[in-house]
Amino acid sequence: MTKPTVHDIAREAGVSLSTVDRVLNGRADVRPKNAERVRAAVKKLGYVRDTNAANLARQRQYRFVFVLPEGPNHFVETIAAAVLEAAGAQVADRTDVAVIHVNAADPHAVVDRLKRLDLSSLDGVALMVPETPQVRDAIAHLRSAGVYVVALVSDLPHSRCDYFAGIDNYSAGRTAGALLGKFLRNETGSILVVTNSMVARDSIERRFGLDKVLARDFPRLKALPTIEFHDDPDRIRETIGHALHAHPELKAVYSMGSGNAPMLDALREAGVLERFVVIAHDLTTVTRQALVDGELDAVIAQNVGHLVRSALRVLRAKCDGTDIYEAQEKIRIEIVMRENLY
Repeated sequence: MTKPTVHDIAREAGVSLSTVDRVLNGRADVRPKNAERVRAAVKKLGYVRDTNAANLARQRQYRFVFVLPEGPNHFVETIAAAVLEAAGAQVADRTDVAVIHVNAADPHAVVDRLKRLDLSSLDGVALMVPETPQVRDAIAHLRSAGVYVVALVSDLPHSRCDYFAGIDNYSAGRTAGALLGKFLRNETGSILVVTNSMVARDSIERRFGLDKVLARDFPRLKALPTIEFHDDPDRIRETIGHALHAHPELKAVYSMGSGNAPMLDALREAGVLERFVVIAHDLTTVTRQALVDGELDAVIAQNVGHLVRSALRVLRAKCDGTDIYEAQEKIRIEIVMRENLY
């Protein structure tokens, strides 16, 4: 049997081809009775729309923007590079992809930059920013304008985002807790926890996961209150120095977010890397070299190329009104050690 076509739908519904086209493309200028006839014919005939062919016929051009934090951040640089690589691979699919950077620590700056986007020519946005009331309002404005929004790396669960592309950060924190507990199986002591900011939801969820596993399976290990250093190397150096002095029972360091370079520098200066178990997130040039040098015991990572491609696929599926294949879009948690780097 041949696949049903739009001509078959038009004959079955008793309407014109132009009416079928308007219904399939979700336009409102169709009489409700005719629209219902078309939908009934689609269902009866088992018609499945070829969105690629339809987009090609209409010369459809997707326009997406990735909004990433500005500043010295090796993980963000890795994501930006992956976006550019993916954009080059998407040319045949008529996709324009741009990257803009914002001061993610300032919600008003984030909102101001989002307001300056040309929404009339924009189809979708991938956002890597903390969730704040101001950002939630800006996302609502984007959605009201028909722009689809994907939360990237860190979820925005209370916003009107269409999807979250990233690992399960609660599970990632649990993974860190399990690794620390197994590396320190016979030890009693404290774990120093550091991150750039606890405003970011990924850090919050990782901390919850860490505490859950330590309390349940490794009660002899205590995670100290999280130290935030807000992209300030002097602050991380000072606070780590204070923690080393105040907690001689320290056995490990867990870095939950970005800022691994200044964290490692501070530990090197203190001369304690060799006697601590150190676990971090995200495989970058910095963490890769630290694994090679034996300064990091493990890195909890996510495939950045997969992350970016997933965000693009989801945005395009939303634009086309097609299904999202969850198994394909699931970003898996990876444990990287020196022994499996290559």
